[in-house]
Amino acid sequence: MKAIKNKVQLIGHLGADPAIKIFKENNKLANMRLAVNDRYKNANGEWIDETQWFSLVAWTKLAEYAEKYLLKGVEVAIEGRLVNKTFTDKNAVKRISTDIIVSEILILSKKAAVAKELV
Repeated sequence: MKAIKNKVQLIGHLGADPAIKIFKENNKLANMRLAVNDRYKNANGEWIDETQWFSLVAWTKLAEYAEKYLLKGVEVAIEGRLVNKTFTDKNAVKRISTDIIVSEILILSKKAAVAKELV
């Protein structure tokens, strides 16, 4: 199990179109939000739907891929690693956020991916 250290695999839907930033030397960054739904029965036998949101970060070629093919609502499978960031908000409160640095993206909804090519 040495090869499995910091690895995340998720399937979900994008909450918005990727936000693209361009840095010097044409290096791109794509920020995305991924909604992952879970459904289970509680102790009373009632179905409970939960949505967890994840922040995704894709660099260079994956950012270009996201810009070209991904849209809000597209179902994707991603693989990446977790990174924690510490920052101070506008009220001087120390906060921690967790991003997933994406290493692979697989589009699962064919209809939505094709729609972007037609735009």
